Amino acid sequence: MKRYLFFVSQLYSLSIVRPLQKAIRERGDEVAWFLNQKQYADYLNEDEKQLATVQEVMDYNPSAVFVASNTVPDFFPGIKVQLFHGFNAQKRDENKGHFRLRGFFDLYCTQGPSTTEPFKELAKEHQNFEVVETGWSKMDPLFEPFTAKPFFPGNSDAQTPQAKKPVILMTSTFTPALSAAYHLFEQVKRMSKREDWNWLITFHPKMDPEIVSQYKSLQSDNLHFVETDDIIPLLQEADLMLSDTSSIISEFLLQQKPAVTFKNRVPGPHLANITDADDIEQAIEQALTKPAELMSAIEDYINLIHPYMDGKSSHRVIDATDALVDSGMKHLKRKPLNLFRRLKVRHKYGYYKFW
Repeated sequence: MKRYLFFVSQLYSLSIVRPLQKAIRERGDEVAWFLNQKQYADYLNEDEKQLATVQEVMDYNPSAVFVASNTVPDFFPGIKVQLFHGFNAQKRDENKGHFRLRGFFDLYCTQGPSTTEPFKELAKEHQNFEVVETGWSKMDPLFEPFTAKPFFPGNSDAQTPQAKKPVILMTSTFTPALSAAYHLFEQVKRMSKREDWNWLITFHPKMDPEIVSQYKSLQSDNLHFVETDDIIPLLQEADLMLSDTSSIISEFLLQQKPAVTFKNRVPGPHLANITDADDIEQAIEQALTKPAELMSAIEDYINLIHPYMDGKSSHRVIDATDALVDSGMKHLKRKPLNLFRRLKVRHKYGYYKFW
C-alpha cells in the first residue's frame, strides 16, 4: 500500500485535494493530512486521517506530499508535488505570480497547455524539477452529474429551458484594485429585484468583511449569499458568472457557460468584459443568449487552459507522481539552497534536524 500526504495551509486546498483523495482510495492506497492551522481540523471529515505533529509525518513516511499552496516543509519525506491553488488569472507580473519558482517542488502537475509550456521552459532552464500536464484535480467533480441540493429547487423543476430562471453567480477577488464587489453593489441590488433572474453570491475568503456584510444584506428569495469551501455545486447550478479578474472565472468557463467581467485585467474574446458599471445588466442579458462568437472563443480558451473533460485529472496526477517516485530524482539537479526560506519553515514547525 502506498502512502501520500496532503499539506494544507489554506482552506481552499480542501476542494483541490479531496478529489485526489478519492482517486487514491479507489486504488487501494492511503492518504493523511497535515494542517498548518489547528482550526482547519474542524473541516476534516471523520474518515480523513490527520497527522498532528511533524514527528507523526516523519513516522508516516509518505512517498509524496501534495501541495496546493506556495510552500511546503522541505524536510517532510517524499517528493513534493505542486497542484496549484487556481488557474492563472494574470493578476500580476508572471515573475511574481503563477510561474514564480520557490525551490520547494519536484513535480509540477499543470492544468493545460497555457501553464505546461511556460513551466516546461523553466524546467529546461533549471533542470531541478519535472513538469507533467495532468489537468487539475479540483475540476474532476465539475464533470460529474450535479447531485447537490439546488439553491433554487423550484426553478430546477422547470419543464423547458425557456421557463427556467437563469441563475447568475457573482464572485469577486479580494484585491481591492481588481475587485468588482467594491463597484457593483448598487447595480446588483437593483438587478436582484428582477423576477426573471436568480442570484448566488460568493466571495474570496479574504474579502473585506464590510463588503461581505453589504452583499449579505441583499439576501431574498431569489438571492443567496453563500459561504463554502466547495464552490463546484455553485458553478454547476449557475448559468452565467459575474466577476472581475478572479481565477474562478476559468473554472466556470470549463462548463461552456458565459461570464461577464468588470474591468478584467487581461480581457479576451472568451469574456464579455465591461468597463462601465451601468452596462452590466445589458451585458448579462446579451451573454445569456450565448452568442456564437463568444461561445466559440470560450471553447478555444478551454482547449488552452484545461482540455480535460473526463474527470480523471486526479488519476493522472497520481500516475505522474508514482512515475517520479519510481524513477527517482538522480536525473534532477539540486535545488537552490534558499537558506532563509527553508530556515523560516523549520522555525515555524520547530524542526531543526538536517540529517
